[in-house]
Amino acid sequence: MSLQVIVNADDFGLNEPTNAVILRAFQSGLLSSATAMANMPAFRNACALARQQPLLRGRVGLHFNLSHGRPLSEAILEEPAFCNGAGEFEFGLSRKSLWLSRRERQAVELELAAQWQHCLGLGLLPSHLDSHQHVHNIWPLGEILARFAAREGVPVRLARNIGRNIGTGKRVFKTLLNRRLRQLAGVSADHVCTPVDLRDGLAPVDGVLEVVVHPSALGSADFGDAYLDSGESLLDLLEQRLAGVRRVGYGTLAGRTAGAFLKVG
Repeated sequence: MSLQVIVNADDFGLNEPTNAVILRAFQSGLLSSATAMANMPAFRNACALARQQPLLRGRVGLHFNLSHGRPLSEAILEEPAFCNGAGEFEFGLSRKSLWLSRRERQAVELELAAQWQHCLGLGLLPSHLDSHQHVHNIWPLGEILARFAAREGVPVRLARNIGRNIGTGKRVFKTLLNRRLRQLAGVSADHVCTPVDLRDGLAPVDGVLEVVVHPSALGSADFGDAYLDSGESLLDLLEQRLAGVRRVGYGTLAGRTAGAFLKVG
């Protein structure tokens, strides 16, 4: 199988300037996918833009958020590992956590369902699932997300598995976690990396690669990225390292090429 690439922008819906950059990056051919934050103020704007732009059809997933803003459900407000007394997310769960209490698990499940339902309520059927600040790389949260993805018939993002800074212990953990995510969800990309990993010459030669990006405006016709040095061109980097590689969305991976938007009414 020859290499295919999903270039996914996180944080769609974070704010209107971010939405505008992501839309322009789709229009320029830079992006082939994005994930939206359902509890952020500009989420409605993100859905409106997606409905108006055929380029985004079937290419917007849910960026499950447990660490920024206010939750969309009630039970998680009572869990100090996730929320503070002001009713806002304040993520306090250790990255090494291997289990959740029953109450914590149920609260996370309810919040995930609420964020998914908010997508549906605004006419967006998410193409796939990932998470803000990669919280689903924490084992019990990854299991929750992957099981939900399986029920909804969508892929889930794996933990980043390409990179020079992944040590032996972390690589073993990520390998086991990714095996579990695939086992539960059924569908995923084969590889996940950042633009820095591409710059380091680590692009695989086959399979489906997701490149996780956080694009920013760089002049009027170019893009930088949060992972790259100031002034470094994301557009040039992808053209150099992925020349001729077909860009696809997660909807293609899941066999869902149409019907990614629901009628709102």
